[in-house]
Amino acid sequence: MGCMGDKPELLYATPRAAQIGFMSASVTVFLPDLAATEALAARLASVARAGDCILLEGPLGAGKTALARAFLRAAAGDPELEVPSPSFTLVQIYDTRIGPVFHYDLWRLDGSDSLAELDWEDALDAVVLVEWPDRLGTLRPPEALTINLRLGDGEAREATLTGQNDRLRSIL
Repeated sequence: MGCMGDKPELLYATPRAAQIGFMSASVTVFLPDLAATEALAARLASVARAGDCILLEGPLGAGKTALARAFLRAAAGDPELEVPSPSFTLVQIYDTRIGPVFHYDLWRLDGSDSLAELDWEDALDAVVLVEWPDRLGTLRPPEALTINLRLGDGEAREATLTGQNDRLRSIL
């Protein structure tokens, strides 16, 4: 999923559907509550395939881990799946219906040199979720889907998805 710099359009996602009608490579989705974030994650999981890299950006508390947790539960087909934040282990690997999913939290990582010890190269053959992808440096996959989450009022969030146009249409 390549990154292009078109101006995002605002879409309103609900747990049931999202308004579609964009032709750009970026789209902004309003997520009014946790259920909408979980619905977006489930749509992502339904189209994810081996080799996909999903980069989750945003400040502390923006919903990166909540989105990753919902993605993993949907990909595993288990709404009760225990998904701890990999803040201290740096990576958790899950066997799911779509194959292995590597969930990285790079918050504590000093630089991309440490990724070799975390099976980064092997992970790229699977589905990869990365929180704090700015720590990847030159290892940032150019074909990644980037989701930038921003805080709103209460549980509300805004997510800007940037990636290949055809894949964005399949998500939303």
